[in-house]
Amino acid sequence: MRATVLHAPRDIRLDNAPDPQLLHDTDAVVRVVASCVCGSDLWPYRGIQKSGGPVRIGHEFVGVVEQVGSSVTTVQTGDFVIAPFMYSDNTCLLCRHGVHTSCPSGGIWGRSDRQGVENDGGQGEIVRVPQADGTLVATPSQPDQAMVAHLLTLSDVFPTGHHAAVSAGVTPGSNVVVVGDGAVGLSAVLAAKRLGAAKVVAMSRHEDRQAVAKRFGADEIVAERGRDGAALVREIFDGIGADYVLECVGTKDSMDQAMRSVRPGGRIGYVGIPHDAVVDLPSMFGRNIGIAGGVAPVRAYLEELLPDVLAGTVSPGDVFDLTLPLDQVAEGYRAMDERRAIKSMLLS
Repeated sequence: MRATVLHAPRDIRLDNAPDPQLLHDTDAVVRVVASCVCGSDLWPYRGIQKSGGPVRIGHEFVGVVEQVGSSVTTVQTGDFVIAPFMYSDNTCLLCRHGVHTSCPSGGIWGRSDRQGVENDGGQGEIVRVPQADGTLVATPSQPDQAMVAHLLTLSDVFPTGHHAAVSAGVTPGSNVVVVGDGAVGLSAVLAAKRLGAAKVVAMSRHEDRQAVAKRFGADEIVAERGRDGAALVREIFDGIGADYVLECVGTKDSMDQAMRSVRPGGRIGYVGIPHDAVVDLPSMFGRNIGIAGGVAPVRAYLEELLPDVLAGTVSPGDVFDLTLPLDQVAEGYRAMDERRAIKSMLLS
């Protein structure tokens, strides 16, 4: 089979790799129907996050089960399945608390497990799935092609936006600002509206992303940044700022923007992978600002989000504005790196 490999910064190739095999009776083998490039994949692609040599990459995929181990009971051969970006057993105490991303039996695609066994990356033709019972979620039937993109967002980007909204505590009738207009930020707009936010402001300087934000329910767009952007947010929200701010980037500037935009007594939900982000605790203390978030436990949200996606109540797959065959994966990365695409979908 073929799989995506990052050889060096900005050197993405589709290489030949051995066909995955069942290693444990808890495994499944899934033939990938669609995968995608994540904004977090761009950190190692750009060389900002060191990868340490040729590595398999990609952590978002949907596909069809080809084989299951002898102890797997929740999915079977032929099922169309969603694979969260981290696998987990869904039975341990932390999973039962909804923190599947901290599961002692879990891990992430493209990295070795605790026993040193290498896991397949998600941007390939076939993937061995550890802890298949706890990880994979099957759809009730085979989706049509138009539905695949929406289901693919459930592997990461839409639940991550949802996690930002849940972590902040978005409630019906509340006012929300979203910092970040990448796929996660746009998904956060959709998630906030789904949870009943009365008014959502998307902070975006790019017309194509502004258009998606409006389609997802954004009521206002603020293109300005820093103090000017925060001043406009306060003007929109009665001079005091937003009830909730969803931080979806992970930089110092984006966290500063979130802190400037939230009202006293408000809350920030953060899901941007922190790279140089810091928080000002004295300011938070003085203004009674709360903050919560982190890596999104996608598996914990799938039973809630999947029915709305299948029913067409929400259409998160609209974040994909570039669809390519897997053998053009390098272009998918280039397009996102150069901001010619919001999010690239790869069809196997």
